[in-house]
Amino acid sequence: MKSASSTPDVPVVNLANVLTVIRILLIPLFVWVLFRHGGEDTAWRIGAWAVFAVAMGTDWFDGWYARSRGLVTDFGKLADPIADKAMMAAAMIGLSLLDELFWWITIVILVREIGITIWRLVGVDYVVAASPGGKLKTAAQTLGVGLLILPMPYWVWPFEWLVMAVAVVLTVYTGIDYLLKARQAAKQQGSPA
Repeated sequence: MKSASSTPDVPVVNLANVLTVIRILLIPLFVWVLFRHGGEDTAWRIGAWAVFAVAMGTDWFDGWYARSRGLVTDFGKLADPIADKAMMAAAMIGLSLLDELFWWITIVILVREIGITIWRLVGVDYVVAASPGGKLKTAAQTLGVGLLILPMPYWVWPFEWLVMAVAVVLTVYTGIDYLLKARQAAKQQGSPA
């Protein structure tokens, strides 16, 4: 993702970047807690959900904080999306390993997320702004995965799967939409997409 560099006088060590680093450090803790006692202990699953919820909550907060305080840094632009995708990947892969999330869902979502993130990071010469659909997609993924992490009674499962279905549809739709917008932006700038 190429855009204006961060302001030289913005300190790299600021609250937004510290939260991003904490989110990265929470990933192994989340995985450890999720798999305690084979992933079947209610207390440990609630603990895993709490770690996931804190990580995903700080994802929203650190971005807002950095933009609102003028603390956007090159480190944050690189590390923040990696932290977000890594936590979601850890949760989805963990749930799939526990046979609680179909592997095809994990693969579809992660291929889209990793693919678009790499596309943004490898240096295309144009920026495609985040869309409301992308924010809704992230919310659906977070809610769906969060519900699957929590130990829920059987009667809640249809709702969990409905949310995950919405997350998959939004993930595919927004991925295609992003690529089409990137192609259009490339044509407007005269570079290949």
